[in-house]
Amino acid sequence: MELIRPVVVAAASAFLGLAALPAAAIPRLDLSGYPAPAAGERRWVIQLPGVLPPTHDPALSPQPRDWRVQLIVGQLAQIDCNQHSFSGRLRHWRLADDKPMVFRVDNVGPMASTRMACPPGQPRRQAFVTMAGKPYVVPYEVSHPIVIYAPAAVQLRWRLWKAERQSRDALAL
Repeated sequence: MELIRPVVVAAASAFLGLAALPAAAIPRLDLSGYPAPAAGERRWVIQLPGVLPPTHDPALSPQPRDWRVQLIVGQLAQIDCNQHSFSGRLRHWRLADDKPMVFRVDNVGPMASTRMACPPGQPRRQAFVTMAGKPYVVPYEVSHPIVIYAPAAVQLRWRLWKAERQSRDALAL
């Protein structure tokens, strides 16, 4: 019986067309309540998946309330061996009290680097250079997309952070 169950599940999935579907959330993007991007801006939208594959690490929490999303603002640039970054500001506001947060990148400055001598003959490479500053982390919420407005020159990436299951005692001094 144990050998038959996976075959039946696979056959049923193939019959229903589930095998051909990508492993992504069902699209539910309704951006009608969000303003259109201004001239020279792009609107970046992150629709978080409602169900993620289970983690194989037993130390990590399976609860989405324990997860966070890091917003990473950057630019693709040709760089040398130095450390590169640029300044900018990521801020948030609500369109209305009952609406989710909206984010905006502004005050984007020029690219800066450490300007140290590179080894002779080392070629330049294309890399994603991130905006300087602290990581910008927001709660993991699948009911609304994360909407970010940014100048057209920058790009947005995101990273999922999962908390450990175990909490530790703090030391009272």
